[in-house]
Amino acid sequence: MELQKINVKFFVADASKIPLENFIHIFNSWIQASNGEYYDLADYSHVRAGPGILLIAHEANISMDNSGDRLGLLYNRKQVLSGGSQEKLQFVFKVALEFCRRIEDEPSLKERLKFRGNEALFLINDRRMAPNSEETFRDVRPELEKLAGRLYGRSEFTLEHNPDPRERFSVHIRTPRVFEVGALLENLASQGGQAVGVSG
Repeated sequence: MELQKINVKFFVADASKIPLENFIHIFNSWIQASNGEYYDLADYSHVRAGPGILLIAHEANISMDNSGDRLGLLYNRKQVLSGGSQEKLQFVFKVALEFCRRIEDEPSLKERLKFRGNEALFLINDRRMAPNSEETFRDVRPELEKLAGRLYGRSEFTLEHNPDPRERFSVHIRTPRVFEVGALLENLASQGGQAVGVSG
């Protein structure tokens, strides 16, 4: 399968600490500092369990997404990526984690927000290319297993496909071990993929 339109979401550890509306100011400040890379913002904070606050760019949208009533950072890649499937997956996960780290380091949040590194949601935002079926899962699973093995090093992990035909194709990736965002980035950067996470 030619992987494109990849989405990745990392979840906030404690969503009760930060009102969703705070990200309007944060994303507006990113727009002002971006020299045109980000050009618009959409506010869906009034929608319960909705798409939250979106920062819109040509290549990808970044949002503090509250779909499923679970707040997290969603990286939605819109433009075509080159390279093999594993290169694309590593690129999208790396960029998503870099945005998570940027949010965690945002001065206005005063270190009140952390992301759960031991869980990620992988989606393909193209129902024609990737129908939500067991066949799609069989096609994608080997690449996701390779990616998760690198992301989590030697830790065990599970892949759980959501088969609901009303939903986009998605897979939850989970490990019982506790990882911080920085540790996951180090794992992706390391050639051997050896885990550098914090044991839970």
